[in-house]
Amino acid sequence: MMSIQRRLLLSLIAVLVAGIAVTGFVVYRQSRDEANALFDFQLRQLAASLPVRAFGALAPQAAGVMNADEDVVIRIWNRFGLFVYSSHPDVPLPMRTQLGFSTVATPAGDWRVFAVLVDDDVVEVAQPMRVRRSLAAEVALRTVMPLLVLLPVLAILLWFVVGRGLAPLRRVAREVTARNPAALDPLGKESLPEEIEPLADALNQLLARLAQALETQRAFIADAAHELRTPITALQLQLQVAERAVDATTREASLAALRGGLARIGHLVEQLLALARTEPDAGGATMQRVDLHALARDVVARHTTLAIARGIDLGVDEPPHDPNAPQNRHAAEDSGVEGDPDALATLLSNLVDNALRYTPRGGKVDVAVGRDATDSVVLAVRDSGPGIAADERERVFDRFHRGTAARAAGDSTGSGLGLAIVARIAERHGARVVLADHLVGHRDRAGGAGLAVEVRFPREGRLPQVADSIVR
Repeated sequence: MMSIQRRLLLSLIAVLVAGIAVTGFVVYRQSRDEANALFDFQLRQLAASLPVRAFGALAPQAAGVMNADEDVVIRIWNRFGLFVYSSHPDVPLPMRTQLGFSTVATPAGDWRVFAVLVDDDVVEVAQPMRVRRSLAAEVALRTVMPLLVLLPVLAILLWFVVGRGLAPLRRVAREVTARNPAALDPLGKESLPEEIEPLADALNQLLARLAQALETQRAFIADAAHELRTPITALQLQLQVAERAVDATTREASLAALRGGLARIGHLVEQLLALARTEPDAGGATMQRVDLHALARDVVARHTTLAIARGIDLGVDEPPHDPNAPQNRHAAEDSGVEGDPDALATLLSNLVDNALRYTPRGGKVDVAVGRDATDSVVLAVRDSGPGIAADERERVFDRFHRGTAARAAGDSTGSGLGLAIVARIAERHGARVVLADHLVGHRDRAGGAGLAVEVRFPREGRLPQVADSIVR
């Protein structure tokens, strides 16, 4: 690909050549007009300088004039209209003329003619137009020639000036190229031109995002390694116990613990993969119109077997079947949002899975879709479990954080990633996650305050506000 310096240089030289050509043309036109005026004046002066006398005495003097300027033709008609003299009889000029200036076309080219009445005779003075054009071209060439001679010098000067102008770009490129991959500190902007500063700012912003992403990845890898170390160590111990078992009962108990550990590791790996897919640079997202009502029914159907096994009432709160109610009119259309259907299914699956995990037997989990007072679409999961203490809501969206309820329930299969995945997917969709007590003012029979998790999507035409994507 052609370099910017070469492109600028060729463009400037092309503009310079075009300017010289236009200047030459304009000078030629002006010189031609000035030459025409000058030669017209000379023709008039020549005709006026011829003596007023009998033609016999005039002819020798006219011949002398012609010897002085061979480009001029003099012709004379007497008072009776008879052609009496021509300094160049071989010039194919018309045998008739008109008083004043005129331009005559002949086989030998165009001629400029001036005719005047001297006493009773008509004197005509003619000159070929090629003489005037030649003089105009000479003047134009003399004017443009210095520029043509200077063109190579100007090209070298332009190359030098353009090179110095692009030097800051090369300096920034050298600085970026020479950097260590781990060096993500901002580029220096000292002595940079105004035109280069936006590029330096953009690079610095990119470096800042890369530093943040790398730090996040390092923390993620460290946390994942820490979380995987414990179940893997437990699996190794259970395997040793199973290998050393002396009876079938001990061996079966060890294998059961081994299967449980494998299930936990499998769940943790799935959550890690789901979290990786929610990264902003993961790609592959397909934004389209998603019907949250249909999505809720699908996710609830997939969790029905687990809910029945745990003795929990799981369902979708459908809107009343009153089509005239303002809040229920066009319910199917009202529940639609722009988003990634797979990511939204993962978000809701994690919320339902968490609710089923911590809701005691005999409890209830409801999934609802509607609109709030600001006309935003709201996806809500409400349960009758122990809830989350207000002082813990600051951390429940952190990776690998497991709250008091999880530890109190003795849950060993949770990964601490469910709500972190929910928060990341909500952030990608510009949505806000709101946590609140579900059973306000009373507690359920198991003693829990319940939990309501609401995901509030932005209204149509409203830009997502990522900064307030989570409300603790």
